[in-house]
Amino acid sequence: MAKVKKYIIWSLFPIVLGLVFLMFAYINVMVIPEIQFTKYQKVLSIKAISDTTINVGAELKKLDKTLNLLSKRVDRLTPGDAFLVINTTNNTFELYKNNKIIRQGLCSTGSFIHLEVDSTKSFMFETPKGVMTVKGKKTNPVWTKPDWAFIEEGLPVPPMGHASRIEPNVLGDYALTLGDGYMIHGTLYQRLIGSPVTHGCVRMLDDDLEAVYKTLPVGAKIFIY
Repeated sequence: MAKVKKYIIWSLFPIVLGLVFLMFAYINVMVIPEIQFTKYQKVLSIKAISDTTINVGAELKKLDKTLNLLSKRVDRLTPGDAFLVINTTNNTFELYKNNKIIRQGLCSTGSFIHLEVDSTKSFMFETPKGVMTVKGKKTNPVWTKPDWAFIEEGLPVPPMGHASRIEPNVLGDYALTLGDGYMIHGTLYQRLIGSPVTHGCVRMLDDDLEAVYKTLPVGAKIFIY
């Protein structure tokens, strides 16, 4: 009986040895490389995260530098004293002094109405956009009616200097001239302020006009967009 057991054990020994060899081979071929590959992946992931962090940090520094440059450029372009900004889309204004808004409100700008006289002459009632300057300041301004004022009413156009062209008490108490016949002035039709109803000038409420008149000196910038 003992010999039989011994024989069985010795006969199974090659099989067990083969299994051990197969397990050893599997560990070397499959398990160890997988562990090493996983470690390598982790190293790559850590490096990628590190590189990304470095790149993000570098980009943030670039953006911060760009913002500082733009801020300085805006400061150079912005007048240091008082100026006025007019939005022709919303018909609003902002009055600045020392780069701070000191007053804002509604105004009226060009109606964009096209008045055609004939095939050779027409008028577009549009407020000019861009950077303008205050050319002059007037109290109790008098309106000198241009040709279109008579054409609109169906009246004959009188010669320049004719008394019918002079019309007082329609522009409010103050006016700031911008050149080419354009002005910032008051109006008899206060209820229409905030609507695009003018022939190109900028109209304001009485109190707003007074504040603008007293704040802006001759030569002040007017930004119209």
